[in-house]
Amino acid sequence: MITDGFTTCLWFDGQAQEAADFYVSVFENSATGPVTRYPEGANQPEGGALTVEFTANGQRFVALNGGPEFTFNEAISFQVMCEDQKEIDHYWDRLVEGGGEHGPCGWLKDRFGVSWQVVPVRIEEMFRDEDRARAERAFKAMMSMGKLDIAELEKAYAGQ
Repeated sequence: MITDGFTTCLWFDGQAQEAADFYVSVFENSATGPVTRYPEGANQPEGGALTVEFTANGQRFVALNGGPEFTFNEAISFQVMCEDQKEIDHYWDRLVEGGGEHGPCGWLKDRFGVSWQVVPVRIEEMFRDEDRARAERAFKAMMSMGKLDIAELEKAYAGQ
């Protein structure tokens, strides 16, 4: 049971267990935790999952089957910081599995509608460079991409 610190609660419409299982399968350092069930007389089927606690990549979450009232949008996203292109490729492909959508600039939505940014760790260094011309070239290159290509970002950053 999660009892301290911050936990992100994700609102689903009947897919909490499926979503938790999916995220646990995508990320290392992940596990499902306790499941609470709807009691008799609730607005959902008795015994169905109300909440599913899980950890994905060391981060704590609760998936809540709250119903159709609220849906995800791009105002909130999760950044997946990647060390190399292999990691970018892995997360980009896995997170869109089963009906997700590719977006621009390293963004995507998974099949549940949750937004993700799959980006190289190096991009922050590029964008913070005091040589604004290098930072702007890297930014412009990123803006032309869907899935980010580290080699192409590095070329643009270097002015090649």
